[in-house]
Amino acid sequence: MLGRMSLAVTGTIGIDTVYTPRERREGVLGGSAAYFAAGASFLSPVRLVAVVGDDWPSAHRDALGRFKGICLKGLETRPGSRTFSWGGRYFEDVNQRETLFTEVGVLQEAPPRVPDAYRDTQFVFLGNTHPAVQADFIDQFPQRKLVVCDTMDLWIKTAHGELLSLLKRVDGVVLNDTEAHELTGIRNAVSAARHITTLGPTFAVVKKGEHGAVLVHRDGVAVLPAFPATEDRVIDPTGAGDSFAGGMMGHLARLGRTDFRAIRDALSWGTVVASFTIESFGPERLQALTEAELNERHEQFRSALGVGS
Repeated sequence: MLGRMSLAVTGTIGIDTVYTPRERREGVLGGSAAYFAAGASFLSPVRLVAVVGDDWPSAHRDALGRFKGICLKGLETRPGSRTFSWGGRYFEDVNQRETLFTEVGVLQEAPPRVPDAYRDTQFVFLGNTHPAVQADFIDQFPQRKLVVCDTMDLWIKTAHGELLSLLKRVDGVVLNDTEAHELTGIRNAVSAARHITTLGPTFAVVKKGEHGAVLVHRDGVAVLPAFPATEDRVIDPTGAGDSFAGGMMGHLARLGRTDFRAIRDALSWGTVVASFTIESFGPERLQALTEAELNERHEQFRSALGVGS
């Protein structure tokens, strides 16, 4: 074990409107960086790099600030700009959703800069944004030891060449099964992930929602199911994938390791963190989560699967 490494996340902070079959919520704290940081903070201190407009509610800043592991020195507020916002509707099958609106707001402007105090970060997660922006962030972490990125169908379609260039520079990629298929043209998740590792990354994690996740690493393959959740516990799936990545990277940062076994075991932490995220709108359940609850659920999951701690 090498010991804890510093961890940073770049990505979006947003204001969400979420419709589910049972409830509607407006003004929800959202964004990939928010969910990632909330999930990672239980396992490792995390430095957040993002930008919001001056319409971002102070209550949302306070909510992130209550996570003791999150450093907000890299969160920039721009006067006169509007915060990224998203609205979506989930169906009875929560794996299905439609986007109702996206207002990019401040994301149309220049991205935030990484504070000097963060430039020694060793573990970096590039949350979903344009691959050219993600590539620029890489260069701002000169002491990086592990860089993992996320992406989405929009960039696969509209910035394919830049995404392929980015993949040559990262150590790992996290994406869902639909995105893996769109990127590779391969439907089988294991085969698609294996193909992605030929594009540059050492490993690829393909998220399959309630069907778990697949890890393909140059040193091995692992498949983990999702944590079993009853229907009444699934309130809002938004951010589950981002908090999954947060739990995964948080565990890797506290271990200070990047080998296949460490990443495989990190998936179990990501899975358990995500299982709490879906129990509320926004990161509300994570705000109420205790370390004891997290460890207890992880122990249940680990014992059932024989996954390392």
